[in-house]
Amino acid sequence: MSVKIKGEKMLIAELERRLGKMKVQQVSDKALKQGAQVFIKELKYQFASFKDTGASIEEMTISEPMWVSGVRTIKVYWKGPKSRYRIIHLNEFGTVKNPNPRGKGAIARAMRSAESSYREAIKKAIKEGV
Repeated sequence: MSVKIKGEKMLIAELERRLGKMKVQQVSDKALKQGAQVFIKELKYQFASFKDTGASIEEMTISEPMWVSGVRTIKVYWKGPKSRYRIIHLNEFGTVKNPNPRGKGAIARAMRSAESSYREAIKKAIKEGV
């Protein structure tokens, strides 16, 4: 099943004309930040099931909004003193010696289960901003 949306560029152009380019970007940034908070909450819930020291949960970080290939984006990454970013991919995909770790697929599960609440957070932030 697919959906084709028409008039998206015209809508954005009209919003920028009425509100101004900076205001539209501020609303967009606020919506992205609120959506990222929803995703982080779900990600922490998924990681709690195989928590050992809790370092992976503590080091989850949200970037500031940035332009990536012409699209406003926020990144979720791991940064901290215990360098958990080095082993996150091992928990997500497994290794040759441990192909099915306890946390396998936690990020993918969090993305699937947070999708609808993420979209609702984005809609709410945009309605508040406009």
